[in-house]
Amino acid sequence: MQTPTYSVLRAACAAILLLVTSACGSAPAQDAPPAPGNAGLLAQIQAEVGAAACDSTQQCQTIAIGAKACGGPERYLAWSSKEHDGKKLKALAQAQAEASRKQQQADGMMSTCSIVTDPGATCEAGRCVLQKSGLGGSSAM
Repeated sequence: MQTPTYSVLRAACAAILLLVTSACGSAPAQDAPPAPGNAGLLAQIQAEVGAAACDSTQQCQTIAIGAKACGGPERYLAWSSKEHDGKKLKALAQAQAEASRKQQQADGMMSTCSIVTDPGATCEAGRCVLQKSGLGGSSAM
């Protein structure tokens, strides 16, 4: 048999636990998937990058993708200047970053405010790829 005090205490603890767990789940994760509205722009960016074919590292560039809530890009992509000058790619990346910022503002998103540095790009096996961390490189943005 439960006493009235025990039942009230148990209900209060359950309510507090529910509030705490729902509050923890409301802040979006730093590496959350892109907003659905950005999916089309991301697909266009990937299509424009294509295979990123290269003959030399001089043809390999990087471009900033997305936007973090605290500022700066979410990540970088490697692309090749072998077959195009990147004007369309840059315009798509800027539009996608702006769409990300608007979506984040509308959703009240937060991030860790960590800085994502440009890793640079290199030509490996005829394809531009991002360099491993700490090697630096050039950026097309």
